[in-house]
Amino acid sequence: MHELSIVEALIEQVETEVDRAGARGPVARLKLSIGRLSGVNADAVRFAFQLLAPSTRLAGAALEIDEPKAVCVCAACGARTEIEELVLSCPACQAGKITIDGGREMLLETIDVDEFDR
Repeated sequence: MHELSIVEALIEQVETEVDRAGARGPVARLKLSIGRLSGVNADAVRFAFQLLAPSTRLAGAALEIDEPKAVCVCAACGARTEIEELVLSCPACQAGKITIDGGREMLLETIDVDEFDR
């Protein structure tokens, strides 16, 4: 489960950014974007966050995860098809001239910090 090490790095990144911003209160909410083709399991990230966050400045923080889908764009027929898994050809016409748009990202979108200690 590589999500455990991903969440460890995430917590470290959040703590660094909060310190850099000079925020004093606890982290209230995080928003992540984890694409469906990123190779990262959002449920495993949630589980790892529940395990690791309580002993950090992120204790009690809400974790919101957006899971954007990928879109297969076909150069042959022009179809734009949402996909749940990697494809090698266009779902509409089976042509191999495709590009995959999005769905591979893993981004820390937002960090919300309470002004006052909880």
